This record gives sequence, structure tokens and C-alpha cells, in this order.
Amino acid sequence: MVRGARPANPPDRAFRPVRTCVGCRKRASTSELLRVVATESEDGVFVLEPDPARVRPGRGAHLHPEPTCLALAERRRAFGRALRVTGVTDAGALWKLLGTSEGGAPPRPTSKVGRPT
Repeated sequence: MVRGARPANPPDRAFRPVRTCVGCRKRASTSELLRVVATESEDGVFVLEPDPARVRPGRGAHLHPEPTCLALAERRRAFGRALRVTGVTDAGALWKLLGTSEGGAPPRPTSKVGRPT
């Protein structure tokens, strides 16, 4: 083998892009994550819309398609930072896609000692 040359990827281990979930901050392949884009409505609110085909223009944020990750991302205000938008973001379409209402979000995670964080 030539010095500095890398071996080719074996056929069973093809390269897959890896992204970080904005909710739980865990890394996963793009096939496991849902891409989210922001579009601005007439009243100045940024609406978060799912992009499962990964073809919509603009910046995208990636999220596990689970209510817990969406709740964490909203609580941390991660969408605004990841999508570089200022102002209010509306995640109603994401909550509908995940099959829960905004009020039906899972309970807040607790700390190691059992108190709410």
C-alpha cells in the first residue's frame, strides 16, 4: 500500500452522511433524521416545515422523528440557531406530522435526582 493512501470503503460499508439532531444532539445518518426548513409567513412568523425528500431550498435542521426530540429542540430554542432565523418559530406542522398536539408534548425530562430540569 502506498504511504498516505486510504483503503477504499468496502461495498457493505458505503458512505452515508451523518448529521446531528437539534433536539437530543446525537449523531445519526440522514436516513434516520427528518430535515426541517423554515419559511416566513406574511405575519413575520417562521413556520417550520418538514422536508422528508430533502429537496427544499435553504438551510435545514435535522431532527429525530420523535416527540421527545422535538420538545427538547423547542425548549432549547435550537431551531432558531440551526436555521439562522430571528423571531418566532411555529412548529405546528411538525407536531401534526409526529401525531401529537403541541399541548400533548411529553413531560419534561428530569434530572438524575428526580427533579424537573
